[in-house]
Amino acid sequence: MMATAQDTDGVLRLYREQIGRKYCFWNEDYPGPETIAADLKRQGLFVMKNAAGEIIAAISVEEDADVDRLDCWTPSLLPGGEYARLAVLPAWQNRGLARRMVVHILEVLKQRGFKSVHILVNRDNITAIRSYAHIGFRVAGECRMYDQHFLCYEKPL
Repeated sequence: MMATAQDTDGVLRLYREQIGRKYCFWNEDYPGPETIAADLKRQGLFVMKNAAGEIIAAISVEEDADVDRLDCWTPSLLPGGEYARLAVLPAWQNRGLARRMVVHILEVLKQRGFKSVHILVNRDNITAIRSYAHIGFRVAGECRMYDQHFLCYEKPL
């Protein structure tokens, strides 16, 4: 479901739960309330809640001109959309929620007129790499951004 301003505190708690986890380079400053507000403003933040109404997963449609300018993306698949900030509460992981969030965001991007989706994945994050390959993403290239080495993944929509 699309998040609302009332979900801000829950999303922020979810983000804070990720700090210090393997391959997560988030900190107390990022992603923060400003990031959540920007995602909400462009109707780009989606959440999953449990039966008690608590946010257990989130994902955002991203707008990042630096990623868009990478030369590895397939020209015939442009414009490409991007998603970011996929997070699942640790207690809810390994239940397929991340995959469900990705499948949902792919449909959202398709409805918004994008021909493909592209994401950056830390090249050492074997779990994510396996998951994205299973969903049909392919490696389009590599880059170094945000002090990390990434594989650039792309999928036609």
